[in-house]
Amino acid sequence: MSKRVLIVVHQEHSTPGKVGECLTDRGYSLDRRCPNLGDPLPADLSDYAAAIVFGGPMSANDDHLEGIRAELNWLERSALPSDCPLVGICLGAQEIARVLGAKVGKHDDGLVEIGYFDVRPTGACASFLKEPTVFYQWHTETFEIPKEAVHLAENDAFPGQAFRYGDNVYAIEYHAEMTLEMVDRWSTSERGAQRLIEFQDKGAQPRDAHFSGYELHASRSDRWLNHFLDNHVLMRQDKKVQAVV
Repeated sequence: MSKRVLIVVHQEHSTPGKVGECLTDRGYSLDRRCPNLGDPLPADLSDYAAAIVFGGPMSANDDHLEGIRAELNWLERSALPSDCPLVGICLGAQEIARVLGAKVGKHDDGLVEIGYFDVRPTGACASFLKEPTVFYQWHTETFEIPKEAVHLAENDAFPGQAFRYGDNVYAIEYHAEMTLEMVDRWSTSERGAQRLIEFQDKGAQPRDAHFSGYELHASRSDRWLNHFLDNHVLMRQDKKVQAVV
């Protein structure tokens, strides 16, 4: 059984946060790649237990960026056709949606989600999200649900919160990987602080609300993340091992 997970990030200082902590706690090693800094992506994923593409400040429509083009090509030619469990978070989810032919772009009314927001299950897969939960969000664009995908989670302003494609591909808009340090860094960086001001009337919560939201909602978000990894991502690897045995 492979104990290696491919981690695709978008900036030099990017970290997998609690996703990385959960994986290493379970004995997995992380193969971190950043195509925007020139790292290649493996064409063969047979030696990986899963691949996870994280968020970033870019757009899934940034065809002029070599790193984004490389990720879109890799998703289409290698990741999606493989049997390797694939998870996209925020930008990663939007890239998956785009490759599957769905529209990715800004909200029609200019709304964003920056801070903590409610997400509810659609009922299409009860084991994915069992009840409405508040998750951390940081996105100014959104995705439509691709054809043949199963719509898993939504809210009123942004219906595209999560979908599953096939048996092993998950696209998730919200950020369950957040640590307190990540919340602090995102909301205080030059770009992040500017976003809080720029979109304060469109859905960006003030910085203090990010920290109070973390105290209120992080524990439930953490429980969901552990359940999701164990029951929808890593369990596929376990099933393959049991079948061989």
